[in-house]
Amino acid sequence: HAETHIDMGLDRVRAVKERLQLAFSCPVIMVAGTNGKGSTCAMLEAVALQAGYRPGVYTSPHLVHFEERCRIHGEIVAADDLVPHFEAVEAARTGGDEAVSLTYFEFTTLAILRLMSQARLDVAILEVGLGGRLDATNVVDADCAVITSIDIDHVEFLGPDRESIGWEKAGIMRPGRPVVVSDPVPPESVIRHAREIGAGLDVRGQVASPTF
Repeated sequence: HAETHIDMGLDRVRAVKERLQLAFSCPVIMVAGTNGKGSTCAMLEAVALQAGYRPGVYTSPHLVHFEERCRIHGEIVAADDLVPHFEAVEAARTGGDEAVSLTYFEFTTLAILRLMSQARLDVAILEVGLGGRLDATNVVDADCAVITSIDIDHVEFLGPDRESIGWEKAGIMRPGRPVVVSDPVPPESVIRHAREIGAGLDVRGQVASPTF
């Protein structure tokens, strides 16, 4: 059985992110959902490449080699290019008043985000690992959120039904910024959260809200 213990919460990841002074100077698109996240990221990357932009993509998990989790301008990053960013995360994790514990996913996410933030990108495309609200990628404020299909997944962490799971995935939305929902019948929790925070909601097959 897969390991089911996950230390949920973003405080530790945010603390190390701040120590790293990690920030993006390009637009960030974040993709959450039950199915279709990877293909959505790949399509966004292909559009950016065809348009002459320099995209970076973070996706997980990898199939064979860890480096598959990050592509810069369409190319998988080299292992040697990742090493300094692992070292930087470890130095930041242990370099404050007290060491911060990070999970494997949190540690590697921060390293890849740091690499991408320094890669002179035109757009960063980030795939959420689990859920959305408490996923390590969500320490970055997305300029545009994309939510694909919403189905019953990871109920031990996200809740037992589409409404609770949808609410977790809606956590990647930001006030005043667009969110595209491709689920044809999204949970009401997704619609409600977008309206509550004033995100620009665009649901497939529906008219976009006035704030979009």
